[in-house]
Amino acid sequence: MSEERFTVDPERYAQIARFALWALVLIVLTGTAVRVTGSGLGCPTWPKCTETSLYTELSTHGVIEFGNRMLTFLVGFAAFAAFIGALRRRPYRKDLVLLGATLPLGVLGQAILGGMTVRYGLAPEFVMSHYLLSMLILIGAVALDWRARRQPDDEPVRSGPLVGWGTRAMLGLGAITIFAGTAATAAGPHAGASRTGEIVKRLDFKGSETLNFVISQHSKLAAVLGVLAVALWLLARRRGATAPQRSTLTVVCVLLGVQGVIGGVQYKLELPAEMVWVHVALAAATWVAILRAVAAAGRPQERAAAARGSSEAAPA
Repeated sequence: MSEERFTVDPERYAQIARFALWALVLIVLTGTAVRVTGSGLGCPTWPKCTETSLYTELSTHGVIEFGNRMLTFLVGFAAFAAFIGALRRRPYRKDLVLLGATLPLGVLGQAILGGMTVRYGLAPEFVMSHYLLSMLILIGAVALDWRARRQPDDEPVRSGPLVGWGTRAMLGLGAITIFAGTAATAAGPHAGASRTGEIVKRLDFKGSETLNFVISQHSKLAAVLGVLAVALWLLARRRGATAPQRSTLTVVCVLLGVQGVIGGVQYKLELPAEMVWVHVALAAATWVAILRAVAAAGRPQERAAAARGSSEAAPA
């Protein structure tokens, strides 16, 4: 009886996986808020908030940083639930257990890396690594969410070779673009502790021209990414892609378009904190959209198989 009581059905587990995904996105948004509000050292030590207390001092920036740390417990709970739920899901699926295990391990790694980021005074290398690790965790979260809604005996997802391989190329280019974006933030005015008085080192490998250089590289990569996304969107419609393949690419194109507008405006306005937050937050949403597009594309078909499929679909 107890064995049956603590099992999870596939529908409920799909909800758990989706909750874990959005919790991991939420912690990215709040972590970005900590940085752009200059509250990164609102709790100047770790794991305590101050040298003498686990709690924050009564200051705005201390509350912001401490609140982000407390939210980590909620995210950790969601990640742990995704793993335990996979163990208790019936029917049992090893692929979901392995993917579910990546989430609590990733959150643990984030907590440790976040602590090191504080202890090393928000050194840009640690801040960049902290955000990039979040993007890596989201790969596991999106894969878990996607697979939890499919059954092992479902027909494998396929796509034409151009759409399939092009979508995978978009994933790699998107990762490089995000890396360049973290470098731009690390070289910019929002070092993470501007409101708490500490002097924080910024990226300066090109001296005073570092910020303009990394922004230029980031914008070029983003432009190429946008062109590739639109080209794949057009191909998906011309080559008879499935509805999920078309819709996920549409979301990517829309988000990249919005990102382009916000990026240009924030540069003209000399990087106001509010717009930087929106830009970085949308970068996480765009990353999730790209990951979903890759999942929807599935495995690229061989050219011969794709040609046969097109010829068979033509009379219909």
